Amino acid sequence: MADMMPDDQACQAATRRFKERIGGAAWDLLPQRLGELNRDIATRGILPYRNQADLLTGYSYGEFYDWDLYFENLYLSYYGIGRFCRTNLERFLDQQHSSGFISRSLILKRDRQHFKPFLAQIALLGARQLGGFTWLQGRYFERLERYLDYWFWYCDLDKNGLCVWDSADHSGMDNQDSRAGGWGSSAIEGVDLNCYLARELRAMAVIAEALGLSRKAVGFTEHAQRLEQLIDQTFWDETDGFYYDRHEREGRAVRVKSVAGFIPLWALPLPQARADRLVREHLLNPAEFWRPFPVASYAKTEPDHHQQLVADNCNWRGPVWIPTNYMIAHGLRRAGFVAEAKDLAYRTFAMVLAETSTREYYNAETGCGLGLDPFWGWSSLAYLMPLEQELGYDPTDPACPIIQPLAARCLGLRFPS
Repeated sequence: MADMMPDDQACQAATRRFKERIGGAAWDLLPQRLGELNRDIATRGILPYRNQADLLTGYSYGEFYDWDLYFENLYLSYYGIGRFCRTNLERFLDQQHSSGFISRSLILKRDRQHFKPFLAQIALLGARQLGGFTWLQGRYFERLERYLDYWFWYCDLDKNGLCVWDSADHSGMDNQDSRAGGWGSSAIEGVDLNCYLARELRAMAVIAEALGLSRKAVGFTEHAQRLEQLIDQTFWDETDGFYYDRHEREGRAVRVKSVAGFIPLWALPLPQARADRLVREHLLNPAEFWRPFPVASYAKTEPDHHQQLVADNCNWRGPVWIPTNYMIAHGLRRAGFVAEAKDLAYRTFAMVLAETSTREYYNAETGCGLGLDPFWGWSSLAYLMPLEQELGYDPTDPACPIIQPLAARCLGLRFPS
């Protein structure tokens, strides 16, 4: 469980350690960089939507995406801002089909790509900042249930309890075709996907309990426990010491080492022996994922690993992406690798601050920024990752009771009104 709300003395001590470790030049630059980033969010990332409430996006072309929304709102939680958890959530839920399906993007409708399993976590993040859960009662809670039912009914083709991605593009790791399949393959049981689903079930249990739906809360918790066990039993490869995806039709492991294989560190209560092997043999291995700027999105040993830009696509076959670094850092701490979690957080911070603006993703060999420039989406999390680690604070933990405005409380920063 994440630590409870620290007192002012703990915040001051964590901030002092953060400042001492990054040095004076970085410390002086940080408020300037966050000011520029926040102005971009306020003026270009908060957009009116069809004469309804404003919505939040990290993208200059005005699209609203599924898992991006979760990480974007985690960043805004540093300033005590939770309203976009509600406005974006409600717009996505309002477009739900009768089957329970929700397109993973709001403007461009993707009829095969169901919203990645982050809606309940977004709802929980928002409820803990907005002062209660009553806005979820009734219609929106029922829609959250139907959205999860869609995953487990329509996306578990062999009914073994594990769901499949439509494609690598659906997974959000856009071009990892060699591990998650090409367009419309509908055959790969993603280790990342099912970990996200386990987290969703845990979040739904908290929401249900808060709404007085104790029987439903028990049901969600029991489903989460079954899924967590199934993930560990199915995706773990004892020979390699790694979590691989599974080809549903062929019943075999997809033996591609992707950053997705580390998501169980973040999402599951792993056996310590497995966590140790995963971290020591693969994550911290400089020949695989611990490149000069970790964590590579594909192991260096994969034949299609590369760092180059990809025309009309994002590259997840080697470069560093901040949301996966963020989850892995918290996963390391959960598994007892506290020093390694801090090291990753500070490395990520230094890589992002070294550029002249926040970027979409980064070269794992050089640290150079790639993709959208400037970018005001999920990469924003890099700037406060070290402070979270110094405090032992994990806002993604479904058991975290209070969402803390770290930037406001520890750094004295305010988001532009």
